[in-house]
Amino acid sequence: MPGEHSPAGRQESRTLPAVGALVVDTEGGDVVGEFRGVTGSRWSLRPVCGGAEWEAEPGRVRPASDAERLRARTARANARSRGEFL
Repeated sequence: MPGEHSPAGRQESRTLPAVGALVVDTEGGDVVGEFRGVTGSRWSLRPVCGGAEWEAEPGRVRPASDAERLRARTARANARSRGEFL
């Protein structure tokens, strides 16, 4: 049956999140980031409250839960209310 087995050494394709979607990088402490795109075989993520983008292995990234999205959006709103540029 076609597609039943992946060729050896080939990564399974993962559905890409929409640009701007909040995801969690599970490598190094469940950091919430905004999906920015693909760089080679890695995903580019941006901190929710601004800062330098970082790259993450797609296999270690998961969608943010409702609670994580709420915390991230609240942190962003608080940063804006303090006059921080994001």
